[in-house]
Amino acid sequence: MATDTPSPDPARDAAAALVSTWRLVGHLQELVETGEKSHPRGPNPQGFLTYTADGRFNVFNLPRDRPKPKGLAPTDEEALALFRGLTAYAGRYSVAGGTVIHHVDISWNETWTGTDQERRFTLDGDTLTIVNGPIFSPWDGKRIIATMTWQRVRPGER
Repeated sequence: MATDTPSPDPARDAAAALVSTWRLVGHLQELVETGEKSHPRGPNPQGFLTYTADGRFNVFNLPRDRPKPKGLAPTDEEALALFRGLTAYAGRYSVAGGTVIHHVDISWNETWTGTDQERRFTLDGDTLTIVNGPIFSPWDGKRIIATMTWQRVRPGER
């Protein structure tokens, strides 16, 4: 007997659950070699991650305490410090099980442009946890596991 009820599609359901704008609330990094843990963007990182219903995403995050350049145009030293704390990239995304794949179209780091960046994720209500790694850090080349914690941004929130 046929029904009009579509069969469950866990990947579609997981992708639909990601659709939102998320605020970065935690970035924990573990050095694989030693187990040493750190907060590379400080105790109060800032950033946003947006997943759209049409399969696009963008991410922008950085330390909250970045120093402002002294003048309108940053010096080379100031520009390098600003760049080193930044992560920004965008493109399309897909979901397979508990993994979201970021198909990177543009990136602050050209080595990521045109690549697929796989991330494990879990959703618990309005909290999204994304785990990346082990990978080689784009800043210092060390092998790390990065855990990013995000809170769903509700309509009207800043």
